[in-house]
Amino acid sequence: MSRKIKAIMLTAFVLPGLGHLYLGFRAKGIALVLAVNLVLLGALFFIMKIASPILAAQITGEHLHVGSYLDGLGPYGVWAKLVLVFFLCLWGFALVDIVRSPVQGGDC
Repeated sequence: MSRKIKAIMLTAFVLPGLGHLYLGFRAKGIALVLAVNLVLLGALFFIMKIASPILAAQITGEHLHVGSYLDGLGPYGVWAKLVLVFFLCLWGFALVDIVRSPVQGGDC
């Protein structure tokens, strides 16, 4: 298997930016890995903000009303969708960039 195919597989199935690091594009690879980790951290924040009323109701034994819970989701829904879109765009950029990048040394 060629280095290019391995780099594409790393970027597509493991983590965007790993293929760049594998091919020797350190600055771009590190920037992509950091950006993806920041986006995933943001996604974790929204998941915890959305899940916190459910967890609090479980701990205290109170009944959670679906209507009040759904009303509380409103402000976070838009931001959560934006984080997802940004993550998918970042992943797509990494894939397109690794496909278009030249292979440095080794077989093509």
